[in-house]
Amino acid sequence: MRPLFQTRLVNGTSGDPALYIDFEFRRRALLFDLGDITTLAPRHVLRLTDIFVSHAHMDHFIGFDRVLRLMLGRAKRLRLYGPPGFLDRVTHRVLGYTWNLVANYPVELVIEAAELESNGTVRRAAFRSRNRFERTELEPAAAREGVLLDEEDFRVRAVHLDHSIPCLGFALEEKAHLNVWKSRLDELGLPTGPWLNELKRLARRDAPDDTPMNIVWSDRDGEHREVRPLGMLRREILREVPGRTIAYVVDVAFHERNQRAITRLAHGADLFYVEAPFLNEASARAAATAHLTAGQAGRLARAAAVKRVIPFHFSPRHTGEEDRLEAQVQDAFADPVGTTVASPPVSYRGT
Repeated sequence: MRPLFQTRLVNGTSGDPALYIDFEFRRRALLFDLGDITTLAPRHVLRLTDIFVSHAHMDHFIGFDRVLRLMLGRAKRLRLYGPPGFLDRVTHRVLGYTWNLVANYPVELVIEAAELESNGTVRRAAFRSRNRFERTELEPAAAREGVLLDEEDFRVRAVHLDHSIPCLGFALEEKAHLNVWKSRLDELGLPTGPWLNELKRLARRDAPDDTPMNIVWSDRDGEHREVRPLGMLRREILREVPGRTIAYVVDVAFHERNQRAITRLAHGADLFYVEAPFLNEASARAAATAHLTAGQAGRLARAAAVKRVIPFHFSPRHTGEEDRLEAQVQDAFADPVGTTVASPPVSYRGT
């Protein structure tokens, strides 16, 4: 089964957070967080359609300028998503430049930004190059169960987390694959062809069973047509295979509310990208800056029953100790003891 997307950390485990999600057969990409992306080739930046920003600390949002510069002068529509206050951050960034000449471009760049409020409301605004990127308010939307983006074969969901400021965690959930049972297709005397894509599309949309499916094909005997009910075809020739889930959590305090939200978000994920900035021995520093230790990251992964945990966002103070950070994460992930250990209360001083 061909994967829908591939993932990679743009800056590895120790650089600015930026998880590139490449839908390589569609010439499209998503990004979780927007740190320094100077190593990302322009052609890869230009594939971006949606960027999800956990919070607007510099190492998570500094890459916005590169995206803006590369997309300027192109007919592009870019969507950005972030936590409460994010619209103001985007407004300040785009209006920090002088745009008196931008109307000379023959095509328009449109940036749509959205911030997820704690009550599930999504506040939205647009910034158009032809309007010198002046902010235009859009109608608010609702993110049911935290879903920010919902397309035919995947969705992106967010949860609110605490980093002493509002922060978001994300999950990319691939919807179930619908595979064709070829032997059963042969038994029914039906051909392969483009009609199968329409069958899958209607099945994903849960169209009524009595929806007529027009099946048209040609062979050496001429053109043939049949009409079969969707429900029968769905039962007889389609088999559902679960899709993959990618969870992403970075810059969070280790306390009970965050633990509950993270384990729900990442439950059963195939890949769990989670920050592990500090060794276990630096737990006081981790608590004071509202970050995780390696062991805490591993315990969260185990509590969420993920299939694979990928730690990243290692602190520069542990340069040269990356193997120890990785080992502490994996040891805690493999150890069933202490998966729900809570941390003592602390006074956050920020990062």
